[in-house]
Amino acid sequence: MKQAEANIYLDQLRPRKNGDCSIKIKVTFNRKRKYYPTGIHLTPEEFFKLMNAERRTKDQKKLLIRLNHLLTKAQNVISGLTVFTFTRFEEKYFELRNTENSVSFAFENYIKELKSENRIGTAVSYKTAINSIEDFKKGLTFADITPTLLKQYESWMVKNNKSRTTVGIYLRSLRTIYNLQNIDKSLYPFGGKQGKYSIPTGQNVKKALTVEEIASIYNYRTTPNTTKDMAKDYWLFLYLSNGMNVKDFCLLKWKNIDGEMLTYRREKTIRNKKENKVISVALKPETWIIIKKWGVPSVTKESYIFPHIKNGMTIEKQRATYQQLTKIINKYMKLISADLGINKNVTTYFARHSFATVLKRSGANISMISDLLGHSSVGVTESYLDSFENDQIQKQTDVLTDGFKKAK
Repeated sequence: MKQAEANIYLDQLRPRKNGDCSIKIKVTFNRKRKYYPTGIHLTPEEFFKLMNAERRTKDQKKLLIRLNHLLTKAQNVISGLTVFTFTRFEEKYFELRNTENSVSFAFENYIKELKSENRIGTAVSYKTAINSIEDFKKGLTFADITPTLLKQYESWMVKNNKSRTTVGIYLRSLRTIYNLQNIDKSLYPFGGKQGKYSIPTGQNVKKALTVEEIASIYNYRTTPNTTKDMAKDYWLFLYLSNGMNVKDFCLLKWKNIDGEMLTYRREKTIRNKKENKVISVALKPETWIIIKKWGVPSVTKESYIFPHIKNGMTIEKQRATYQQLTKIINKYMKLISADLGINKNVTTYFARHSFATVLKRSGANISMISDLLGHSSVGVTESYLDSFENDQIQKQTDVLTDGFKKAK
């Protein structure tokens, strides 16, 4: 028996006065068609751009996610019916309205979208967030998301020894999901105004080393060609390469090198036009030594520089590789730091923060540092920059008392 089909459909037969047309879910069975409103209206031109654009705006992405969610719901109902009739379809389709208002259901749909775009790390982050929210209260609907409930969740998290930084990460994920829904703006629970809930940002713990500490790491002696030796070299490479992260490090190819410069785009921001800048790295002699020591000789320009990612690897396998290499670097940097008397838990994050802070302390312009880090704004860069050291503060503020001795 032929199965029913569901499609997204623009009803141009009944346009509104402003030219907008209703977008509906069209269900076809045995040449009979029925149309189910989505509550979304667009002009024909807007609809065409939404469905066919190679790169969509943020608002277009939100609309498409909502439409695909409704389409998937209809398709799931159809596939679940042993015998299709429109009456049975409508019973099941409208029965799912309560499910549609489910916070966890919306999270799961968004997570599927992220996975389809190979954004595995972000998908895992959202999954962790909804797991925490569900542990707090199962079966939440969007109507339940109020400033009072959000405050209760924050208190519950803190009571269970979770930091406010973690609370902020999870609730920013919830806010993103909430923003994708078609909910009355007067009910919006987030914001800084009175009666709204302000998501905690957490304290920005500085992760920068001094020049002297970095020099001691560089001069630290390790047994050649051991994992500890590799971890130290890789950390220094990240530091010297504008504070590069491990994922971008693993994905470097020989085509990224042109003479004494290395250029690349951060994978973290590659989907964001505003932040997707080309980052230029000046290759120092010390950097070349690390490349020649640990890199794989170039076969083609498309070959990876370092031996951790292989052609044909799945996205999941690649992610596991980045995570494992990060753990290895962090493990041995902790041992090296302890040997050197550096009373800090040095990780790969320190390479990025230290790069920015050392340049700032040398007098480099913050705007230039921002470009070298690939940040979207100077404001983002400022959060990376550590405070000046005590001796620098003393030296710079000596001018305040320069005339005191003369006055005596």
